[in-house]
Amino acid sequence: MILYSIKELLLLAATAIVIDWIVGDPKWPTHPVIWIGRLIRLLERLLAPERFTGRPAAVKALGVVLTLTTLMISCGVMWLLVWAADAVHPWLGYAVSAWFISTTLAVKGLKEAAMLVYRPLLEGRLDEARKYVGYIVGRDTAKLDEREASRAAVETVAENTVDALVSPLLFALIGGAPLAMLYRAANTLDSMVGYRSEKYVHFGWCSARTDDVLNFVPARLTGVMLTISAFFLPRMNAREAARAIRSFAHLHPSPNSGIPESAVAGALGIELGGTNTYFGVTSERARMGWPTRSLQPDDIVSTVRLLHSVSFILFIGVIAVWFVVS
Repeated sequence: MILYSIKELLLLAATAIVIDWIVGDPKWPTHPVIWIGRLIRLLERLLAPERFTGRPAAVKALGVVLTLTTLMISCGVMWLLVWAADAVHPWLGYAVSAWFISTTLAVKGLKEAAMLVYRPLLEGRLDEARKYVGYIVGRDTAKLDEREASRAAVETVAENTVDALVSPLLFALIGGAPLAMLYRAANTLDSMVGYRSEKYVHFGWCSARTDDVLNFVPARLTGVMLTISAFFLPRMNAREAARAIRSFAHLHPSPNSGIPESAVAGALGIELGGTNTYFGVTSERARMGWPTRSLQPDDIVSTVRLLHSVSFILFIGVIAVWFVVS
């Protein structure tokens, strides 16, 4: 079994952050998340939970099988790839590990996705902005105005500061690429089947709860780092970020997503949450933050700056710990 030392894990994590800053989501070879998604759909077809309609306990049991199987295969395949690379040469093992850890991060990818919404909004091309919002959120986008399109992008970047940066990096620091990929598989499961819709309310229950558990500590660390970032970035309010977390985070339906969203709302002096529409059904989400001004497209850029600041804090922290343990 491959067991990297703490020093090696720290260097792999730091290298992965830099790779993600520069390269972002790989276009080739196929991104691991796409393969994980294909695995989930294959397992869903094989398990066929629709056969047990009216038997929620049986459907939940199948959901547990889906979750455990996906996590084990994702982690196991990643371990085999690292093991094979390390068997050829240790440096190849390091390279494979750093590369695959970087694919579990998405700082550059999040920025690019947010800018695809921001630029059309800035130029008054609302229909184009709505199209790109639809790429990053599950809500209906056809009737979004400028403010609501901006809100959707801000909330996505804020929430994914946990999912696409802090959580996978922390798991990489614990168990290298295999554990980082296990986390990414759990997060992909949640995004694909972790809904409270009629179809997935029971089948996706285990996937949703697993994602909640894995993100519990990282989300709270993210809140701290967002508050620190707001202290150093211009025109942001760290005190209000911390106060917003205390006041609003618990109101969010997710035990974790409310923390980064309320922190960003407080830091920028805006209000997040409100009315969303999913498949024609209106849903009212808790409102977070004190709206000292109206939310605008420039808030997308400010949220991306917070994201980058958190990634920089993590990078500096990892390097500092490496020097301490060296």
